[in-house]
Amino acid sequence: MYCNGSVSVGSAQMYYVRFGTGPRTAVLLPGLSDGLVTVRGKARLLGQPYRGFFRDFTIYMFSRKEPLAEDCSIREMAADQAEALRLLGIGRACVLGVSEGGMIAQYLAGDHPQLIERLALAVTAPYANETVQRFAKQRIEEARRGDHKAIMIGSAESGYSEKKLKSYRRLYPLLGLIGKPKDYRRFLANANAILRFDARGALGQIRCPTLILGGEEDKTVGPEGSKELHAAIAGSELYMYPGLGHAAYEEAPDFNRRVFGFFEGKK
Repeated sequence: MYCNGSVSVGSAQMYYVRFGTGPRTAVLLPGLSDGLVTVRGKARLLGQPYRGFFRDFTIYMFSRKEPLAEDCSIREMAADQAEALRLLGIGRACVLGVSEGGMIAQYLAGDHPQLIERLALAVTAPYANETVQRFAKQRIEEARRGDHKAIMIGSAESGYSEKKLKSYRRLYPLLGLIGKPKDYRRFLANANAILRFDARGALGQIRCPTLILGGEEDKTVGPEGSKELHAAIAGSELYMYPGLGHAAYEEAPDFNRRVFGFFEGKK
């Protein structure tokens, strides 16, 4: 039911977790937080929100490879992901990419369409717009000075709704101790790749059924990111969560049902 694994991609390792026993395959690609803490060894923890889909899906969640070159691009991350899927014998999958994971998923679907059955892009954008640039540059500055608490608080303030923040802010004194890496090289590689990201030229190659989910109050990539993706990907569906921001994937109670319903072909 739960599995922790890794696959060799070139000279690096790509860690993944797997849960569920269903006949169809879903692949989940996380956001920038993967630069701080990978999925390694966390199958049981990470699988809990998806237990309702275990009968119909075998679900994989991947980290970016380790080590990650400091100049690695989002497109190269997508190529690494495609290679990992091939090595694991995953011929076609339903793919959910969240935030930076959604950026990777855009290139994965555009450059490797044979691997994608259905695509869901959540709280992401087709390029590093002004909102993305501002968020990433601030986190880079904090990482370079080793200010983990500032990274965590800044990410929370940019991500959660005000309703969530009212209770979450009580935890701020502890945030400097949670998920702090030994160094920030991996985080910086991911963040700098976001600054260079622009997949607009590849979006016309995405032909699979695509669902785009955004937050109307997104302060990390901006709500316009989701709307621009919808305009650029032919036949895509768009749903914007009113009152929610970048963490809509965590705060919206129907988020996973909406995504997996789409993967199952439900309206």
